[in-house]
Amino acid sequence: MKLQGRVAVITGCSPNIGGGIAEALAQAGAAIVAIDNVEANAVDCARAIQRAGGSAIALTCDVTDGDQVHDAVARAEAELGGVNILVNSAATFNKKGVRDMSLAEWKRQTGIILDGTFLFTKHCAEPLIRSGNGVIINIISTAGHQGEPNNIAYSTAKAGLLNFTRSAAMELASHRVRVVSLTPTATDPKEQEERARRWGRAIDPLPPILVSLFDRFRRRIPMQRLPRPSDYGAAAVFLASDDAAMITGSDLSVDAGALARYWAWEPEDSAPKQP
Repeated sequence: MKLQGRVAVITGCSPNIGGGIAEALAQAGAAIVAIDNVEANAVDCARAIQRAGGSAIALTCDVTDGDQVHDAVARAEAELGGVNILVNSAATFNKKGVRDMSLAEWKRQTGIILDGTFLFTKHCAEPLIRSGNGVIINIISTAGHQGEPNNIAYSTAKAGLLNFTRSAAMELASHRVRVVSLTPTATDPKEQEERARRWGRAIDPLPPILVSLFDRFRRRIPMQRLPRPSDYGAAAVFLASDDAAMITGSDLSVDAGALARYWAWEPEDSAPKQP
């Protein structure tokens, strides 16, 4: 297995993107430190990995609290022997624009995404350097590459992570620590629902308005299908492995062609027609 013997710290371990990445890294042999400010997310993720035969611990942590981050990293080192991989995935959603978002909401959302990534990168830097093959993967979003209306703090913070990735990559390159980013897009909800059920959670069906929204996203993406969390997980395994040993400071988009799409082109116009 590509990541056998390595320890991966993942922040933000809901059944969606973070949980999918955590399970994929575990399947590749990594021991997992599942971190979330919602205890159930961390615990359910770690237990699912343990039931599948993997090694995992769960930690509850506010990623914006420096003392909590320091203690979480120290515990990961103490219990699992070090840190080889850090995945900064923690985020929160607040679909507001610049006119209706309060300063407190702005600070909270940008704090989780930017401050959380800064703090975990800061406190994991020395363990990653000591590992001799450290890798940091920052989770972006297509909203961080483009101007999405009514999502001002999220889009701004995710865009900031792109240059944080490049800057940290330059700083840590001489220490044999690679820093990369991974860009997801609108994500197929089916796998998230299946994972949540597997974790023992009761899941209500998506409301019709969200079903319609995801279908609209799917029709606007060149490949005409939405990525799944496991697709991001496969990409994260590659980026964390020695197969990507010469990749640092770069972003890998796993977005079914969303960012490459010419703005005026409608994918449905050239989709194969059913007989």
